[in-house]
Amino acid sequence: MSNISARLAQELNAKEHQVIAATALLDEGATVPFIARYRKEVTGGLDDTQLRLLEQRLSYLRELEERRSFILNTIAEQGKLTDSLTADINEAQSKTELEDLYLPYKPKRRTKGQIAIEAGLEPLADALFNDHTLDPQNEAQQFINKEQGIEDTKAALDGAKFILMERFAEDAKLLAKFRRHIKQNGQLEAKVIAGKEEAGSKYRDYFEHSEKLLKVPSHRALAMLRARNEGVLQLSINPEPEVEDAQQFCAQMIADHYQLNVRDASASQWLMNVVQWAWKVKLALHLENEFLGSLRESAETDAIDVFAKNLKDLLMAAPAGPRVTMGIDPGLRTGCKVAVVDATGKLLATSTIYPHAPQNHWDKSLRTLEQVCRQHKVQLIAIGNGTASRETDKLVAELLKSAAELKLSKIMVSEAGASVYSASEFAANEFPDLDVSLRGAVSIARRLQDPLAELVKIEPKSIGVGQYQHDVSQSQLGQSLTTVVEDCVNSVGVDVNTASVPLLTRVSGLNRTLATNIVKYRDENGSFTSRSQLKKVERLGPKAFEQAAGFLRILNGKDPLDSSAVHPEAYPVVKQICEAKQIPVTTLIGNTELLNSLVANDFTSDTFGLPTVTDIIKELDKPGRDPRPEFKTATFKAGVETINDLEVGMILEGVVSNVANFGAFVDVGVHQDGLVHISAITNKFISDPREVVKAGDIVKVKVIEVDAPRKRISFTMRLDDDVHNTQKAAQQNAPQKKATHTKAANKPKPKRDAGNAAMGNAFAEAFAKLKK
Repeated sequence: MSNISARLAQELNAKEHQVIAATALLDEGATVPFIARYRKEVTGGLDDTQLRLLEQRLSYLRELEERRSFILNTIAEQGKLTDSLTADINEAQSKTELEDLYLPYKPKRRTKGQIAIEAGLEPLADALFNDHTLDPQNEAQQFINKEQGIEDTKAALDGAKFILMERFAEDAKLLAKFRRHIKQNGQLEAKVIAGKEEAGSKYRDYFEHSEKLLKVPSHRALAMLRARNEGVLQLSINPEPEVEDAQQFCAQMIADHYQLNVRDASASQWLMNVVQWAWKVKLALHLENEFLGSLRESAETDAIDVFAKNLKDLLMAAPAGPRVTMGIDPGLRTGCKVAVVDATGKLLATSTIYPHAPQNHWDKSLRTLEQVCRQHKVQLIAIGNGTASRETDKLVAELLKSAAELKLSKIMVSEAGASVYSASEFAANEFPDLDVSLRGAVSIARRLQDPLAELVKIEPKSIGVGQYQHDVSQSQLGQSLTTVVEDCVNSVGVDVNTASVPLLTRVSGLNRTLATNIVKYRDENGSFTSRSQLKKVERLGPKAFEQAAGFLRILNGKDPLDSSAVHPEAYPVVKQICEAKQIPVTTLIGNTELLNSLVANDFTSDTFGLPTVTDIIKELDKPGRDPRPEFKTATFKAGVETINDLEVGMILEGVVSNVANFGAFVDVGVHQDGLVHISAITNKFISDPREVVKAGDIVKVKVIEVDAPRKRISFTMRLDDDVHNTQKAAQQNAPQKKATHTKAANKPKPKRDAGNAAMGNAFAEAFAKLKK
């Protein structure tokens, strides 16, 4: 454990005692949000990002230690464990290194090499390997044994060859040497499979493609790997692209490793033949599969990270707040589904209108909407951004104009995942008698009021803000997104008297059973009036209360502190402050001048250190503060409703719908998101679009290219860009896009400019269905 703690401390840039303390808390069942918020003294202030990494790496390193112990015991039982091998195994820093060392001792099915050893040919292999002056034919003559199936010298030498080939392929130091070389110099090469040109046309950028393995970005890697899985591309790793015969180069690396370069010796030619076969048959395939697997793993990690960041931005989007809201799920033939919810999200009314073709009941639909708005005093109208959204937006705009006295506001809302919620078990339990399509309208209304509270009801993978989300490990993706949702929910806090079961389930220390029991208790006994009342909930024990209480809010309860993020265990600190200043809690809360005058050290103790007291004072200033930004909306340009309405040079306001490693997708209300390539986001160089934008941001963009037949749009956020020069630059760059062949890869890259944004559409094709 000490080795693990020391290594984690180094990786986290923390002290070892911090890691030990955090590990102990995690082992006791404490959650990351709880530790990050309420155990700062214990961990020395490790934040939630450090703690998530610690939790993840702790699991990996513990598995590594278990495997290390197993390997040591297994080899010892075989009587083959030497001091040198023990040292190598103990020094291995990864599972790959460990498995390389174990490979020669790992029980395996009988191989040709093992059969040769059983036939007594190992002495022949050792003799030829150790003494290059020996004549292979003469030496092999001594090992002919018809009873063992060795009929002639060729059979004997073949057996010796198999023994040495397997020995070379299982040499951990040789494998490490090849890995280092390929990692630094290797090149990924893609070729179209003959006859697949037309069927795989969307991958044509990769039909004859090569680039340095070290620099393949995740989105290109996943695109090529998907094409390979679809039988369109053949992928390979060139270990040394600077030479004509890479196989001969790698064979020479093996020979150099074993110092087999004795050109005139009798056994040298035979040994070089063995070396070439060892590379071709054993090592080449093994290392290629390993590097392609590693490339996929790395690309998946990046893609999952992209999804996680986008999901966090979406969940932490500004809430419109507790206002009566109408949700409209637009449609053409089937009509527009309408639902009204009150300030708490409770369903008040539903309706279906048919303003569009083929019914075209425009005026009737307007009258229906106005009547519903007047009856329920609607303040906001949320319009789903799917099919017929712009047509419906025009309808609502006319309503706002004709009934200006109602002071309504309209907002276009992402309806991603609304259909998933509509068909979910939770929606069925909540609205058993409501049509599935109308449930979607309810979800659209609620997600405007509070995106976080509504989106937690949907499987995170169904929200659709990911990059190649279906190509990555679904278990890893699910785990990553779950932690994002938990962190978001706990950073905002939850009103225990209005929260749904899905929302409560994400609270630190709670699970679905406890969340259900809380709602059941609330339904049977009325609203909670104090946090301590939570202890009466069935199966909610002291540990769960400790983990959850600080994140659960009780508004207008008996104790004003119950609506804050101050944990009940720390209420004595607030009491001490109140006694020192001789004022009640109600006077202390929100009293900025008084709170700023407090010296935190005056109220510390053995139980509550400086970080906790400082957090308490900060929380008392703005109790229950919401970390989410202020609510703002984008205004789509009138008359720009389809991709055909776009014109080059047009400046529009839009919403960032998704961020990938190569750029940001922006929704300007034409039913097709456009791409702002990373090079066109800002005038300065950035390595990650998230340095400037995130999902949900409202931005202004200029149209630089429109390809309506292929549904491709390119934008720039550099509004002073000359779009004509941009298009010209894109055309000039186009031939270079066929990428980076061996020598071309080493040429200086052209300066990045907005012209590359147009080239970004080569990537955009693969992501055209991203939101779906």
